[in-house]
Amino acid sequence: MTIQIWQAALLGICACLASMPGLGGTSFGNYTLGRPLVAGLVVGLIMGNVSLGIIVGTAIQVVYIALVTPGGTVSADVRAACYIGIPLAMMAIQAQPDLAANPSGAEAAAVATALGATCGTIGAILFYGTATINLVWQSYGWKALEKGDTHKLYLVDMVLPWISHIICSFAPTFFILMAGQSAIDFVMTSLPMDGLAMKTLFAVGSLLPCVGIAILLKQVISKATDFLTFFFGFTLAAVMGCNLIACSVIACFFALINFQMTTLKQKLATVGAGAVLTAADDEDEEDI
Repeated sequence: MTIQIWQAALLGICACLASMPGLGGTSFGNYTLGRPLVAGLVVGLIMGNVSLGIIVGTAIQVVYIALVTPGGTVSADVRAACYIGIPLAMMAIQAQPDLAANPSGAEAAAVATALGATCGTIGAILFYGTATINLVWQSYGWKALEKGDTHKLYLVDMVLPWISHIICSFAPTFFILMAGQSAIDFVMTSLPMDGLAMKTLFAVGSLLPCVGIAILLKQVISKATDFLTFFFGFTLAAVMGCNLIACSVIACFFALINFQMTTLKQKLATVGAGAVLTAADDEDEEDI
């Protein structure tokens, strides 16, 4: 699998859009195109292998399923993991016959997560580079605001950031992907699949999804009984053989039951409170 110039250019533009929430809103940019699961579909369409793109994107999504950036602190850049890591992982899987024969296997997933995490960590440098360049546009915007030139704020918000992202998003993505196949060949030649380095890579890559799930649990689990709901999905998959779609349908069914029970409890509480108030009013009237 090789990447053409137009493919690298499209992926570079997607990397820009994925890291520019102000362009089309966070729902279109960072929180949609910037998610590995969505990016896997986009990359698969551009590279002509949708199924492999979705498989790789799903594997990387598990790692970054609960990634947050509190106060602008970024440990990894999902933009780079999506539009650099996914194409490189797809090429790495296609370059190895054993992995290409079973792209949804554990070894292929380990390669995908390891490359995605590596690109994500390197991409953190690009993120801070973008933020540093944006400080220049921010200072320009403050000066325009002090002078009352509010119309220039559109330039600062919608136009000038493209310069930052072309430098720190488009250019790195384009050049890395253009040299991607030769880089992958060099890595595969220098680091054989049965060598210590690649076995270590597989081991680390296999553990990375656990980190993403652990971060997610830390955010959503508030009491011990919440683990029952979480592990119920794994029980369905292991015992009943349900896939993710089937588990999601069953989860929606139980969510509906929980919603109806909660609504019923609220109605009963309201009726009970009304009955208590009525009884209290009757007692007051009798006292009068």
